Amino acid sequence: MPFQITTQPFGPLPTGTEPLTEYILEHTESGEFITVLPAFGGILRRLVLRKGHNLFPLIQAPESPQALLTDESYASAILYPFPSRIRHGIYHFEGEDYALKMNESKRDNAMHGFVHGREFSVVSQEITPTQAELVVQYNYTGDTAGYPFPFALTVIYKLIQANLLPNGSSSTNDRMCALQVSYSALNTGTTRCPAAFGWHPYFTLSDEAVDVMSLSLPTRKPVILDEQMLPQGWLASEQAGVIQLRDEQLDTAFAIEPTSDPANPEPFAETVLTSLNTGVQLIVGQKTGENKLNYLVCYTPARRDSIAIEPLTANVDAFNNGDGLTILNPGETLSGTIWVRLE
Repeated sequence: MPFQITTQPFGPLPTGTEPLTEYILEHTESGEFITVLPAFGGILRRLVLRKGHNLFPLIQAPESPQALLTDESYASAILYPFPSRIRHGIYHFEGEDYALKMNESKRDNAMHGFVHGREFSVVSQEITPTQAELVVQYNYTGDTAGYPFPFALTVIYKLIQANLLPNGSSSTNDRMCALQVSYSALNTGTTRCPAAFGWHPYFTLSDEAVDVMSLSLPTRKPVILDEQMLPQGWLASEQAGVIQLRDEQLDTAFAIEPTSDPANPEPFAETVLTSLNTGVQLIVGQKTGENKLNYLVCYTPARRDSIAIEPLTANVDAFNNGDGLTILNPGETLSGTIWVRLE
């Protein structure tokens, strides 16, 4: 069987805890692999996929335990129970006011939820002839200030045969692999709760600068953001098209519209990052539709060596403006799927 799952020590955190264990999901014949750190936010730390005869490292994430603790970019972070920002960390929900810890001091906002860096446990791992799967979970008891709503957040990482992705594409070769990330957030409390999910990977193509890349975006409506990066309205819808990234600075949120595909009745959207040097395309897909991933943030950091392509279920400050916000009854779940492949 070409797929396998192994583990290796990643090293101890400076806090004196036991060494982190890194899980490696690998296709032994193609050399493609992903690695996951369950004990540190359940993050995906490495993603390497093949195009033709070449293997491409596709994400940037901390290279050491020390770097994990000092990283302020939220590289590969799972964002829950809210992505993006909440103005001053304050929101009103069903007759009560709540105040979250502000962790973006320069703008006085709460940002990106609070599961990043927390310890996920490994629920299961499975190997089949077409995939390797790792399931991790974080159980929250409601003990973080400003969010007294318990939940169980499950994330499923798959290194999967690319032609089995949920977009129904027939153009991918069954000898190529892809990444599939699925999530399910279960309200384990006794009251309703506000919920939104996001993922924060930084993509690259073999460490090329973003200035030699282009970005193809789906049809979308840009969000107008103020100096605090909070929504102030909407711009007119923009048709699907290509942006040349040379000298382009992005820190932009969009509400996206799905791509129709007769072969796949479930709506989805894909964002395409293309190397202008090699023509290789990295495709980030997300399921859209009711309570799914109908928002997107694209961000080019100042170092110009990567681009964050962030699928989200809700707009910035959704706990206040309600754009894309899901309200979960006890026992209900918020779930969806993201994928990454090469063409």
